[in-house]
Order: sequence, then structure tokens, then C-alpha cells
Amino acid sequence: MINHVWGLFTHPNSEWREIRGEEQTSHPRLYALFVLAAIPPVSAFIGTTRVGWAHGNAPAVRLTEASALPLAVLSYLAMLVGVLVMGWFIHWMARTYHANPTLRQCVMFAAYTATPLFIAGLSALYPSLWLGMIIGTAAVAYTAYLLYVGLPTFMDIHPDEGFLFSSSVLAVGLVVLVAMLAVSVVLWGMGIGPIYTL
Repeated sequence: MINHVWGLFTHPNSEWREIRGEEQTSHPRLYALFVLAAIPPVSAFIGTTRVGWAHGNAPAVRLTEASALPLAVLSYLAMLVGVLVMGWFIHWMARTYHANPTLRQCVMFAAYTATPLFIAGLSALYPSLWLGMIIGTAAVAYTAYLLYVGLPTFMDIHPDEGFLFSSSVLAVGLVVLVAMLAVSVVLWGMGIGPIYTL
């Protein structure tokens, strides 16, 4: 999976065709998903406990390691669950379009599509609202682009059907995101939240 990351950024159309060929002739390697999904939480842990946020001339505000660690672990698990849920939905929906991928292939497709989001997590090494918003917006836009370009190729369906399929996947992705935000609010209310230190 790692060897396809650069190709998805430089020539996504041909890279999706190559990924499709590999996924059909070999077993997809899920270990790379675990590595890529770790980039945002590890970066956020380092950024929030070592760098922190500085406002003007005030000293930087950081999180304690004791509060940042459970948040990093929970966000890592949330990313894995999000990719698995999206993979399951893609697998379930594929039957509507007469595609017959395996569940493992669909999970890998979801992971490849989320690659820009994982890589964008590096921006959390330097916690900044504006930096996070700019890089996050670009990552979300490119993830949507990869979805719309890649799904018809990966599923071997007509581009018009691929557009409808991709739109459905995008809508479900937004629902999953909102559900994760709701769970975050509940956990925060239960006391699993950040503790700040100067």
C-alpha cells in the first residue's frame, strides 16, 4: 500500500488501475492501513504535548501527556473504525452496481482514498488553527477527488454509475464523521478530555 501513496498524488488515474490489478491478483496488505492511520494521532500527541498553542506573547499552552495519550489512542481507533465502516458500506453498495469485490478489497479502497487525510495529519505536529484548516480542507478535497476518480476504475463500472456510487459513499462518510463527533462529545462529557498545562 505504501508504494501507491506517491502515485495517488502524482498520477491517480493510472495508479487506481494498477491498484485494481494488484488487488485482484494478490491479497491486499492491511498492515499499511495501521501505519498510515497512526500518523495523525501520533503527530497530534507530539504537537499538543511538546509544542502547544501560543497566543501572542503568552506562553504556549500544552496538554498533559496523561490526557493526550487516551485521546490519541481513541482517535487512532476511530480512524480504523471509520475506514472499516466505509469499506463495509462500499462492499454492501457494490452489489447495486453489479460489482463483486471482496470486503478486504473494499476496506483497502477506503484506506487508499483516505490517504490524503492520513498524510495531512502531519500538520498536527505544529498545532495551529489556520494551518490545520488549510491543510485539512485541501486533504478533504483531494480525498473526494480520489473517490470520484477511483471508484469507477476500482469497481470496473461505468463512470455515470461511479458518480452516483461515489456520491453515496461521500454522504455516508459525512454521516460517519458526524457520528464520531457525537461520540467525542459524549466521551468528553464522561471526563475523557484534554487537561491543559502551561
